[in-house]
Amino acid sequence: MRLAGESSTRELGRRLAAQLRRGDVMTLSGPLGVGKTALVRAIIAALGHSGEVPSPTFAIVQPYEELDPPVWHVDLYRLEDKGELDELGLDSLGDAVLLVEWPERAGETSWPEALRLRLDFAEDGARRLTADVPPAWQDRWPPR
Repeated sequence: MRLAGESSTRELGRRLAAQLRRGDVMTLSGPLGVGKTALVRAIIAALGHSGEVPSPTFAIVQPYEELDPPVWHVDLYRLEDKGELDELGLDSLGDAVLLVEWPERAGETSWPEALRLRLDFAEDGARRLTADVPPAWQDRWPPR
C-alpha cells in the first residue's frame, strides 16, 4: 500500500481505528522518521482523543484508557533487553488495544497474533506500507 503524504496516513489511521477490536495488537516497524508515530496518532485521534499524542519513546507506555476501546501506545526503541518487557505489564492490558512501535526489540515471537505493519520510505518521498495479516484480521484487512 502506498501512502502519498500526511492525509493518506490520517485516512489509513481512521480506517484502521474503525476495525479495531478489544484485545487487538498491532505492531509498527520501520526506520526512524518513517511515520510510525504519525499513524498511531491518526488511529488515536480517530478513536476520539482530541489532545496531544506524544511519542512514548521515554515513557515507553502511554495509555489512553478513556478511549473505546482503550489503547496502550508502546514504543520499545529504548528497550535494551527483552527481560525488560516483564516490567512494562503489557501482559495485563485486558481488553485494551496494544499499538507497538519497534516490536523487533521484543523478539520475533512476541505477539504472534498481531497485525504487523511495516513502513518504509519510497523513492518519491511517499511511504510504502506492507502488512503481515494474521487470521484474526483476515476479514478486516485491508481496512475500509
